[in-house]
Amino acid sequence: MVWLWSVAAVLTGYAIGSLSFAVIVSRAMGLADPRSYGSGNPGATNVLRSGKRSAAVLTLALDALKGYAPVIAALLLAPTLGYGAGTVAAVGLAAFAGHVWPLWFHFKGGKGVATAAGVLLAFNPWLGAATLATWVIVALFLRYSSLASLAAAAFAPFYQLLIWDADGYALAIIVMSLLLVWRHEGNIRKLIAGTESKLGHKPASPASPSAHAAASHKHRKGQR
Repeated sequence: MVWLWSVAAVLTGYAIGSLSFAVIVSRAMGLADPRSYGSGNPGATNVLRSGKRSAAVLTLALDALKGYAPVIAALLLAPTLGYGAGTVAAVGLAAFAGHVWPLWFHFKGGKGVATAAGVLLAFNPWLGAATLATWVIVALFLRYSSLASLAAAAFAPFYQLLIWDADGYALAIIVMSLLLVWRHEGNIRKLIAGTESKLGHKPASPASPSAHAAASHKHRKGQR
């Protein structure tokens, strides 16, 4: 019976992780779909390119929460349902996988940085804080969000293995880190080529869905 609870916990983590808040928040605020402009990535950094900072902050918070909440729930329920740390680690990995391959959004998701941060904070608050500090330091000094994410992804497994234990959490962290690096393949190429955008760079804001509709109507009217 325990294995059924384990499977249910992992599937629930994946379902929650599959909520693409970049798309949901953008729709709720009347913004263009983040998959249609900028990097095309449904994440907080790309939502920021819409010019709506509050939408980006909300996306960031919700993406982190969807990684944090399922793991905390799994930890709280573990004594009652009887599963162990391996299931809790799998729940965190499943929430991260849900963001990358979201069930509700045709399996086309984001890179998972904020969701991974939420998972790490739930696994171990000190590990999460150390990884976030790595991101902040690199971002502040070099001004590249992607490079900061890559550095955090690289250091997180080492923090876990050197300071804490080589347990089921470590395996989940290693897998998440490898997936994060893979998801940043395009950014790595841009960093090497010197074409990656820095933090604070403000490209032209994408038009909202209503603006697109108005522009289309104006164009048709001019052709009459």
